Amino acid sequence: MSVNLADVVMKMVEFVRAGYPQGVPAADSFALLAVLRRRLTDDDVAAVAAHLAARDELKIDTAEIGSAITRITNEPPSADELDRVQRRLEAIGWPPERKS
Repeated sequence: MSVNLADVVMKMVEFVRAGYPQGVPAADSFALLAVLRRRLTDDDVAAVAAHLAARDELKIDTAEIGSAITRITNEPPSADELDRVQRRLEAIGWPPERKS
């Protein structure tokens, strides 16, 4: 399955802007990443990793980037952090969707 990176990025940007029009406070950033990860498929993560590796600015390969994304986003934030982020997003009509 081919994933359009621009579509993945736009989906994430729209989601974040809707929930945090003034920007994401530091206290919510980790929980927000966890919520975003739920919206991304493995193909989405692979597309982002491939794009970053192709830019050759990081001097690491696609597998390392994908592993880092998964490691960061799969580590669970606290229940309070998740609840706070989910309440904020639900208040603006963006309930967290599960990846398909």
